[in-house]
Amino acid sequence: MTDSAPQTPFLASAATAALEDWGPLEEATGEPMQTSGLTLWQDGDQETGVWECSPGPSYWKLETNEFVHIVSGRMTVTPDGGESQDIGPGDTAVFPLGWTGTWQIHETIRKVYVIF
Repeated sequence: MTDSAPQTPFLASAATAALEDWGPLEEATGEPMQTSGLTLWQDGDQETGVWECSPGPSYWKLETNEFVHIVSGRMTVTPDGGESQDIGPGDTAVFPLGWTGTWQIHETIRKVYVIF
């Protein structure tokens, strides 16, 4: 008998996981920002994993929904026409489809993300 049950993606610690070089951040609006990450699971446009980015400003126009949980670092998030919000370790946020605005990363940020 063949076991056809899907595997359960598992990561023991997002804080210490080894990440792959994902290159410069396309959304950067200043000096180049370096990203790295680890995709834990992906199915079409849905994905979850760990992402890390060096400090700097960036501008985002989301074409998906994204849930984030900050593991380390801090940033200020400002939606277009809205108020800024500081986000840091232990914080959770959802950026809905169509969200536009800036992320000012103050300290290298590491997040667990879910794109859906």
